[in-house]
Amino acid sequence: MAETSTTTSFINGYSSIASLATDHLFTILLLLPMDSILSFAMTCKKFRYLATSDILLESVCRRDWGNTAVDALKSSFHDDEQRRLIPWIRLYKQVSRVDSVCCYKLAEPDPDLVLPVPRASHSLNFVSGCLVLFGGGYEGGRDLDDTWAVYIGNNSQNMLKWQKIQTGTPSGRFGHTCVVIENYLVLFGGINERGDRHSDTWLGQVSLHENLGISLSWQLLDVGSTSPPPRGAHAACCISSRKMVIHGGIGLNGVRLDDTWIIELSENRCYGTWHKIVSHPSPPARSGHSLTCISETQTILFGGRGLGYEVLNDIWVLHVTEGYSKWVQIFYELQNIPAGVSLPRVGHSATSIIGGRLLIHGGEDSLRHRKDDFWVLDISHISLEKMHPPRLNSKRMLANKWRRLTPEGYKPGCRSFHRACVDDSGRYLYVFGGMVDGLLQPAEPAGLRFDGELFLVELVLQL
Repeated sequence: MAETSTTTSFINGYSSIASLATDHLFTILLLLPMDSILSFAMTCKKFRYLATSDILLESVCRRDWGNTAVDALKSSFHDDEQRRLIPWIRLYKQVSRVDSVCCYKLAEPDPDLVLPVPRASHSLNFVSGCLVLFGGGYEGGRDLDDTWAVYIGNNSQNMLKWQKIQTGTPSGRFGHTCVVIENYLVLFGGINERGDRHSDTWLGQVSLHENLGISLSWQLLDVGSTSPPPRGAHAACCISSRKMVIHGGIGLNGVRLDDTWIIELSENRCYGTWHKIVSHPSPPARSGHSLTCISETQTILFGGRGLGYEVLNDIWVLHVTEGYSKWVQIFYELQNIPAGVSLPRVGHSATSIIGGRLLIHGGEDSLRHRKDDFWVLDISHISLEKMHPPRLNSKRMLANKWRRLTPEGYKPGCRSFHRACVDDSGRYLYVFGGMVDGLLQPAEPAGLRFDGELFLVELVLQL
């Protein structure tokens, strides 16, 4: 009897699913990846109607991209009717398969306005609807201590007017890091023009005023007696609403470092606590690399310059959960990637764009040849357990996750040690400054110059 009952239940399984309330089915579908949802839609008319509804598909986009990105995308449609008719399924597919970018030069045409001087190894962040530029290095190895801001809002392609902000602190430096944690800036380390390395941690907050004036207040964060050794040219990123991770850099006496540290801010943002991450294996020492958070638990490290001054192209993923942190190297073969021989680089930018993908731009190779290319790396759906230890099929699988994008529109010059940041939508990238080729041969030091150009990079979506 038990066997007959089980068999009957199995046979009636379809009718049991079909009889579920719509809100229950909705909840179940939101647990599935998009491919599975689309497959489910092919089973019958009722399921097709639900699985392709705008309400469900917008919810899937919010699940995979975050509410902030979806709200920012919706606000880019200025017409209410356009917002109501957003083709969510087509938008999702376009984001997953983006293959080109369009660049726009954002220069203020008024020659009487004061603009930031050209620089490199500065910081550039998008916070509270504003671009904030701080510090950097320029001619003669001198450091800068100036702060500039410009309000963006939803007008990503307008001509922008920089405002110089008087803050007085932090001191001048280059090669520091500055990341956004909620609506705060967290700055760490850097090098001054005397070659001194810093190990201070600063917290900054941007305020907007009615006349679109911008102010920025900094405070030196109390971190107690434990903090990372002084350094510059390290990498950092935000990994949660209260945490930032840093790795590597150039320490005292020019020694490249291989350590990993995480700071956790207190709830009231009055102090922070640093602790060192110990993981074996872990990325070897380097500088000029990138750290980019692509999900709540995964952060990607890419490239940089190693101990032997070699330029690297390795990928590491830092997996962080409550009480657990581990580095895992992701192996791949350059020969399996079209134009992959150009991937090794230092001084590039690597930014998390909509969909949890990594957009890499610029940098330089071991011969100091600067680059102007754009690459997307997508490991958002790769299981680290399946990638480690490395197997031939896993190396080939990751090679397929690299994609070189076709640039359209304005052609910015090749550059390295520039800075880039993405707006709330994850679709628009702002790039400022860096080292560019001068009039002489690129290999000659005198043929280098600092750049003060700001340009916009848009992911091309055919909506």
